[in-house]
Amino acid sequence: MLLLESKCQFVMTDSGGVQKEAYFFAKPCITLRDSTEWTELVESGWNTLVGADEEKILGAVKKMPTLGKDVKLYGEGNTSKIILNTLINS
Repeated sequence: MLLLESKCQFVMTDSGGVQKEAYFFAKPCITLRDSTEWTELVESGWNTLVGADEEKILGAVKKMPTLGKDVKLYGEGNTSKIILNTLINS
């Protein structure tokens, strides 16, 4: 699944976990739900909520791939190095 997500142009899902994985792969996501626990992905433009509405789904697909804002929502990816350095230097 991760290989497919890494190679696609965009993701369509109803899974909360896949929404976040799409962001980590820098893939825009269309979510087939009315709400999401990852509101920051919607606010930054990486995720589009369409529910089960056929017109909204087709409209979102026609706009893809549309990338979201270039923001680091979950850090810089270097947390393990920071923790290691803290432990070594304590």
